[in-house]
Amino acid sequence: MRKVLTHLSFYVLVAIIAGILLGHYLPANAMQLDWIAKGFINIIKGFTFPIIFLTVSLGIASMGDLKKVGRIGLRSLLYFEVVSTLSLVIGVLVALWLQPGSIHKDGVKLEDATKYTKDTHFDLISIIAQNTNLQILLAAIIVGFAINYFPKREKYVHGLGRLTHFVFIGLKFVMYLAPIAAFSGMASAIGKYGLKSMIPLGKLMGTMYLTMALFIIIVLGLILKYYKLSIFKLLAHIKEELLIVFGTSSSEPAMPSLMNKLEKMGCSKSVVGLVVPTGYSFNLDGTSIYLSMAVIFIAQFYNVHLSIPDLVTILFILMLTSKGAAGITGSGFIVLASTLASMKQIPIEGLGLLIGIDKFMSEARAITNIIGNSVATVVIAKMEGETIHQS
Repeated sequence: MRKVLTHLSFYVLVAIIAGILLGHYLPANAMQLDWIAKGFINIIKGFTFPIIFLTVSLGIASMGDLKKVGRIGLRSLLYFEVVSTLSLVIGVLVALWLQPGSIHKDGVKLEDATKYTKDTHFDLISIIAQNTNLQILLAAIIVGFAINYFPKREKYVHGLGRLTHFVFIGLKFVMYLAPIAAFSGMASAIGKYGLKSMIPLGKLMGTMYLTMALFIIIVLGLILKYYKLSIFKLLAHIKEELLIVFGTSSSEPAMPSLMNKLEKMGCSKSVVGLVVPTGYSFNLDGTSIYLSMAVIFIAQFYNVHLSIPDLVTILFILMLTSKGAAGITGSGFIVLASTLASMKQIPIEGLGLLIGIDKFMSEARAITNIIGNSVATVVIAKMEGETIHQS
């Protein structure tokens, strides 16, 4: 019982229930609490620039001498980009198919979509030129590659690592405000849209968990099957790490023991040492699925029509911004805020809807991320001709 009472998820759940009750019975009062959720979102947005810059530049800088890692590095980055992009596409397609954010049939009053779609068109150059988030991301990529050629590179990598550590400590303390934000966000949403607005949120959670489970079993399973390996044996091998991730909602605490187990399976130290840490910035399959589905969900909830060029823009932006979502609780929410700010036409206020359930989706994201990185390491090891043992 003590463990339950000290877990943040418990207080988020209590806050959600209290918010629902207040929104249902005192809707006028509940809607006045909207500023609290918006304030929390603004604080989260303040972490966007440092999180994206530090995690991406650190991920690239940690690769070491690019000439040395050469073949392994290129194979890893190519694999990361293909699989993470595939996860983004799957998230978008499933969200468009099942429409978890659609509330037309539930009789809920919809927002006027025109205020979000004025003067929007597909212009990739202007998106980059006018968007600070993407500029920060591109700067991080340049800095990360440049550090690899600096003398005493390790000193700069250590400095970036320390800065990243302190930023995430700050984020950790901010996330303690999540129950308050969840209470106000849920109360104002229920007060404004009624209890029926809970239906799309439930559909989103169900759809996301199902999509991630199928992604692990089918997509990652088929990738391993190509190399005559079993996804289920891999899951059994890293089951302790998966439990750690589930308990902490973060894949970072399990990284040291995960690397050790992958080496015991037959992956070399050089492959594990490069693929796993780099994958924490560049191969977050669960976060990619979450981001793409959440963006489409919010667009559907606010009745914002997305054309094919809009969807291409979303995928392009997510291909970049998702690289800044490190395996820490709360960072996925930050990247989602960054992505919505980049899109312009999808209301960032929609984040208020997701505050309450984000904590309960973070476990699925983190577990999918760690499994995706484990599969990536094994695949790169097989490409290098290494023998993998599965008992």
